[in-house]
Amino acid sequence: MRDHTPRPPTPRLPTSRLPTSPGFWRSPLRGPWFTSVLGLVLLVGITVLFVTGLLSYAAYNPGLAPVNDKTPDKGLFGFYLFAWPTHPHWLYRLTQGVHVTFGITLIPVLLAKLWSVVPKLFALPPARSAAHALERISLLLLVGGALFEFVTGVLNVQLDYLFPGSFYPLHFYGAWVFFAAFVTHAALKTPAAVRNVRRMRGERDGRERQEAAGELVAPRPDPPTVSRRGALWFVGGASLLLWGTTAGRSFDGPLRRTALLAPHGGADPGSGPNGFQINKTAAYAGIAATETSEDAWRLVLTGRTGTVRLSRAELLRLPLHSAALPIACVEGWSTSDQWWRGVRLRDLAALVGHDEEPPDVLVESLQRHGAFRRAALRANQVADPRSLLALLVNGEDLSPDHGYPARIVVPAAPGVLNTKWVARMTFGDL
Repeated sequence: MRDHTPRPPTPRLPTSRLPTSPGFWRSPLRGPWFTSVLGLVLLVGITVLFVTGLLSYAAYNPGLAPVNDKTPDKGLFGFYLFAWPTHPHWLYRLTQGVHVTFGITLIPVLLAKLWSVVPKLFALPPARSAAHALERISLLLLVGGALFEFVTGVLNVQLDYLFPGSFYPLHFYGAWVFFAAFVTHAALKTPAAVRNVRRMRGERDGRERQEAAGELVAPRPDPPTVSRRGALWFVGGASLLLWGTTAGRSFDGPLRRTALLAPHGGADPGSGPNGFQINKTAAYAGIAATETSEDAWRLVLTGRTGTVRLSRAELLRLPLHSAALPIACVEGWSTSDQWWRGVRLRDLAALVGHDEEPPDVLVESLQRHGAFRRAALRANQVADPRSLLALLVNGEDLSPDHGYPARIVVPAAPGVLNTKWVARMTFGDL
């Protein structure tokens, strides 16, 4: 038998408890001025990140050979690519160091900015006009793209990239989507942001509530515990802390010890002439001592006139040259200039018939694990007199972890193109 006793209606939550209601957001810190200051900082910072990221991709010379190209379906996104130069020799060290250090330093600013605009993500109606709909779409893409780019970038730097998939295409295409949303949003909001920042304090207290009621400024704010300027100082201090514990990995010596949050911070590995930062060890790369011994190892050169095989002793009898060059990695760390000594790449090209204009070269390593076992260098890199097949560093034989018996060293090139444990070099069309 059914119970026909009327049941009380299900109580509805007051609208102030729903994120779509302005009353849900109670912080007294939110407002156009606070959001605008953060937005203008990100306008500059993200532009720098995007430009240096594009330069980092160009430094790999992806248009040269498939072995260098980690985003083969880039299409029009590669319109800007150019032959990466060898001058100045610290170019990649600077651009990639700025890219990674800026990215980490901007994390508190980004999080504060996202927190400041989160009420807009829940505002109803979804679109009041075509311009408002475009702003909402750009905001959603901006938030999603920012989180994706910063998270994948940090994972690559800190944890040797644990995110599913390949870092290069995900980060590359994600950057274009993010920056397109960023440009759209900036074009819509920058004029208002500049006006908000320029307002005098008295105007800000009165007008900003009228302009942003129901979006950023809480209609019934909680009592303030800190001023908006105090909150900005807190965000700035957090960014300064991240900068101070990251930037040192771009230097050797005592400054590297300040990079507490960087994977290649702390003291340089070991001591002596080979006591500077490395990325892949010989053990990680699967290099066996038996295959790099004087009796077993031979460098194979192939070019216009055929093939030449050289032992390390024979290479040491060729004219040797020196160059002071750093090693700089996509992860943002770098070393100071090290004193390398070896045979010029253009002299090796001449041994196999390329006497006048050195061509491109494909370099192959003995390594069995890790990316860039094979890498291509452009003709301008081969021709530079500082580009060496290095046999010694800082007056001593290369250590196994630094690429013994021979490694490539090229000015301004990413570290992965400075191939270690070189086995074969093929000069000519790639």
